[in-house]
Amino acid sequence: MSPAELRQRAAAINWFHSIDLGQGVITPGQDDSARKLKFVQLPASLAGKTVLDIGAWNGFFSFEAERRGAKRVLATDYYCWSGPGWGTKDGFNLAREALGSKVEDKEIDVLDLSPESVGIFDVVLFLGVLYHVRHPLLVLEKVAAVTKELLVLETLVDLLLLKSPAMSFLAGDESNVDPTNWWAPNPPALLAMLRDVGFKRIEIVGHPRPVTARAVGAVKRGKHALRALQRSRIAVHAWK
Repeated sequence: MSPAELRQRAAAINWFHSIDLGQGVITPGQDDSARKLKFVQLPASLAGKTVLDIGAWNGFFSFEAERRGAKRVLATDYYCWSGPGWGTKDGFNLAREALGSKVEDKEIDVLDLSPESVGIFDVVLFLGVLYHVRHPLLVLEKVAAVTKELLVLETLVDLLLLKSPAMSFLAGDESNVDPTNWWAPNPPALLAMLRDVGFKRIEIVGHPRPVTARAVGAVKRGKHALRALQRSRIAVHAWK
């Protein structure tokens, strides 16, 4: 495929991930994928590992896992490939072709994940998905069942001022004007849920933005919404 053809085909797709397709073509994704890669601290080497990427969308993290030496990578999605969302599978298919990748794909909803439907993987990536599901603890059970060693999880968190486990229900489209955002746990709740579904050791590798006393003071003066102030992102590594 020539650079001109690749550029033309890429331009026809509405991208979420920013992926370097080679030949000077980088997709104009809405997501700062390179920044997120640093935030989640994907292991530098995945040599010999099997990797499952849940909610892969355009496949940035699937292809990165392959680049880091994974012997097998399976990308799964449903909502962003053929579901009611605005995404399609076109970006994933073009990126795989352009990169000469051997990443496998399976269209499956997260609630249908099981050892029987997809198998069990050494490393599972669950990035930017948890807050989009209606039943987060059930979904974490599904994810744990297909994880052999390590889960890399990134998600929205809320209620950062609370020290006890709690979860925020994101009513309507209040979170990022997106009605598919449902739940945001606080860090204690997320860690407790992960332990409940069978993960023995959990490390926060990407820390939420701190809620400072100065910021709380600003809220009291009416400059910001306290609810929004308590929201941030978190990345964790959880081991079986």
